Amino acid sequence: MKYRRFGRIGWQVSEVGYGMWGMAGWKDSDDAESARALQRAVDLGCNFFDTAWAYGDGQSERMLGDLVRANPSRRIYTATKVPPKNLRWPSRREFALDDCFPPEHIEKYVESSLKNAGLERFDLMQLHVWEDRWLDDDRWYRTLDRLRRRGWFQAIGISVNRWESWNGVKAVRSGWVDAVQVIYNIFDQSAEDELFPACREHDVAVIARVPFDEGSLIGNLTLESRWPEGDWRNTYFVPENLKATVEHVERLKAAIPPTMTLPETALRFILSHPAVSTVIPGMRKPRHVEMNIAASDAGPLPRALLEELRRHRWDRTPTEWSQ
Repeated sequence: MKYRRFGRIGWQVSEVGYGMWGMAGWKDSDDAESARALQRAVDLGCNFFDTAWAYGDGQSERMLGDLVRANPSRRIYTATKVPPKNLRWPSRREFALDDCFPPEHIEKYVESSLKNAGLERFDLMQLHVWEDRWLDDDRWYRTLDRLRRRGWFQAIGISVNRWESWNGVKAVRSGWVDAVQVIYNIFDQSAEDELFPACREHDVAVIARVPFDEGSLIGNLTLESRWPEGDWRNTYFVPENLKATVEHVERLKAAIPPTMTLPETALRFILSHPAVSTVIPGMRKPRHVEMNIAASDAGPLPRALLEELRRHRWDRTPTEWSQ
């Protein structure tokens, strides 16, 4: 495992971190297997774990707290997220700060997350949706800064809406956020346009999420793919999106060298960008952990392959199903 500096905060975090959504919000997850996968990640050098109150209404946070207590001699960096008050993902232009993050709501859920995890503090506290125009109402920042000075967490972050990497650039330039979490993968490359340069200029950490494009970049998606009833993927891979995604993946497969797998290529593409502090694939099985962490050992992709993969950029705009 290789490590990278986490922006101006200065933490040395594993470049392959751990996204903990799938183990609490998807129907085919198994808690015992998830716990084994989490421990395997720690054993292999992973030290950055990202969760949220919304991942199983605190279930994922409880699992993270258990992991920290099971590894008292390891430095594990913990990150979670405050849910929007209206429980709407993504946020929309018409949502006011009071719809999503009024001060009393932020404090209530930071405290709730600490209780769920059984921790005295988190390392990173993030707002789970974001609108750059909320910079005009500084109550969210003053609340988080007050709670930070209370010792409940060390750093402040935001999670940028799907396919809206531009909607976070002003926050980075404000100097108020220490980290930005954004979708970045072979298809979703827009963060390179404005967000990554701003983060490098202001020394803000970048957490790259959804590295496999909600599973499509694993390579197993077909027009017949189905998931258990109640699984979030059924609402994301609606027929309109499923067909287009399968077509894009099939074109991409032709560019993958025979010595690499598509998932390995997907992770190494992300890690080839110097603005990325850590990438957080979801991993529910120990074998997934082992395969994903191996991408760190393999290093960046060759320049020629990177140039080819950039041709597969797929710019999309939010829809009613893009959540």
